[in-house]
Amino acid sequence: MQTIHDLETPSILIDLDIMQRNIAAMQKRCDDLGINFRPHIKTHKIPAIAQMQLNAGAIGIACQKVSEAEVFADAGISDIQLPYNIVGERKTARLAELAKRAKVTVTVDSKAVIDGIAIAAKNATATIHMMVELVALNNRTGTTPENALELAQHILTYHDHLHFAGVMIYPADAAIRPRLQKTLSLLKDADINVEIVSGGGSGAIREAHLIPELTEMRVGTYVFWDWGSVNHGWASFDDCAMKIRATVVSANEKSRIILDSGSKTVHSETVDGRFGYIVEYPNARLHKVNEEHGYVDFSDCDSVPQVGDILHITPVHTCVVTNLHNQLYGVRGENIEEIWDVAARGLVW
Repeated sequence: MQTIHDLETPSILIDLDIMQRNIAAMQKRCDDLGINFRPHIKTHKIPAIAQMQLNAGAIGIACQKVSEAEVFADAGISDIQLPYNIVGERKTARLAELAKRAKVTVTVDSKAVIDGIAIAAKNATATIHMMVELVALNNRTGTTPENALELAQHILTYHDHLHFAGVMIYPADAAIRPRLQKTLSLLKDADINVEIVSGGGSGAIREAHLIPELTEMRVGTYVFWDWGSVNHGWASFDDCAMKIRATVVSANEKSRIILDSGSKTVHSETVDGRFGYIVEYPNARLHKVNEEHGYVDFSDCDSVPQVGDILHITPVHTCVVTNLHNQLYGVRGENIEEIWDVAARGLVW
């Protein structure tokens, strides 16, 4: 059996015990709330891990783009949600073809998006399920309760090829509940059936019990967690399954030790001015990255590594790290049990 010592660096390790514990814990959280769980695959982009999530009790998956969804449909996953406005004739045509081999649900926040998808569904003789997205506190995509009613009514006019499924919100923070309640009240008064009230967000799952209207939750980062999640108080370092295995390539000064893991490995997001948390040296500061170099200041550490030493980094944002690498390695201890190709890597259209 291969071990982590057989790997070149930088490489991405996934602790299988931690990952499996995370999968079980999130599923239990949703089961205890009495709501469906739909993991977002943007974090791992790997069908085999999605299947683990489904085997644990998830009802389906969420993808962000059509190209991602196609990979998972090819792997046999039959219930796929895209919480995203799908725009453009080529994309909507592919979406409609996808809907002929899987149950596909999308979100919309304008009549223009609805009309474009409706034309594609008609051309393909497919049925696409739709949820109207409410604008949340992050002021990203989404619309108002009043407009949500108009959009639901508009979707219903395309009853041959579109199916109104419900409403979606991200992030589903408890503070947004009045907006959600108003929307549901308007839909009820208009005698429009709502099958799904979909919430999402790694932090929002902690407040899901405060929004009893929810019927499902979408969470992605939980499968690995990361330093950003720890910084938000959503997880602990013991919950972080992903580690970046890196090598010291230069060590001439305590304040200037260089790793072979730069922005093409760890990405460019930071916590407290650091691009990652070095497990073996918690006080070290990975404070700068070039494409292939990670600059670490060990001034606050009792000892320093030398050239050739191996370090492990908990990334700030695991989802973007996954998308930078061709393979992830599932490990128990030092043994490599799984080698996964990141099947949906770079598929962002």
